Amino acid sequence: MSGVMKRMGMVFRAKANKALDRAEDPRETLDYSYQKQVELLQKVRRGVADVATSRKRLELQLNQLQNQSSKLEDQGRKALALGREDLAREALSRRAALQQQVSDLEAQHQTLQGEEEKLTLAAQRLHAKVDAFRTKKETIKATYTAAQAQTRIGEAFSGISEEMGDVGMAIQRAEDKTAQMQARAGAIDELLASGALDDPTGMAKDDIAAELDRLSGGTDVELELQRMKAELAGGPSAGQQAIEGGQAGQARPAQQQDQPRFDKQ
Repeated sequence: MSGVMKRMGMVFRAKANKALDRAEDPRETLDYSYQKQVELLQKVRRGVADVATSRKRLELQLNQLQNQSSKLEDQGRKALALGREDLAREALSRRAALQQQVSDLEAQHQTLQGEEEKLTLAAQRLHAKVDAFRTKKETIKATYTAAQAQTRIGEAFSGISEEMGDVGMAIQRAEDKTAQMQARAGAIDELLASGALDDPTGMAKDDIAAELDRLSGGTDVELELQRMKAELAGGPSAGQQAIEGGQAGQARPAQQQDQPRFDKQ
């Protein structure tokens, strides 16, 4: 059972990885990485500012302690000049305690100053790295966009893109349907001509009518051919001779009617 679950988990991770790979846009990934680096640089700069602020606060405290130490020293001298050795001793004791605090603050100041220098150098290096990454990011994005456009153009020309594939399939279906309709129309015409199907409009002809039309059409062709041969030979055509003969036959009765009739005596 554990083997089956392990295999199912592997299949699920493989499919999820493939789906993420299809959905991932390298340009968006680069922009996200650049954003994270900029945020890290801002954090480092804030750290430098915090350390510098702490260092400055220590410097102010040191100045105050040094001023107090100088004041106690002056008070001790004045008390000693006035014969107040006890007051001079107390002033010097307080001054010694302040000097210990000054020594501790100076050590902390040096430590903070060293940390500030390290953070400043790290911020400068990180800034240079972020700038370099930004330049490289824009170059990669431009190259990817150009390659993507070139790929789409190539797919459009070759017809293997998804959009062009759909158009090609639509054209193929339209051509198939057109060919099917043409074949169906031709088959119906053949069936009507053969008499296998009845024409409800009464326009279909039987075999005898079709044969008579063919013969009459052939006769017209023969007559036209004879007329053309007669014209080429220089003589009147058969059609013209028939017309002239008809006109002559109509003229003769008129002439016979015009002649006077002599009765025999």
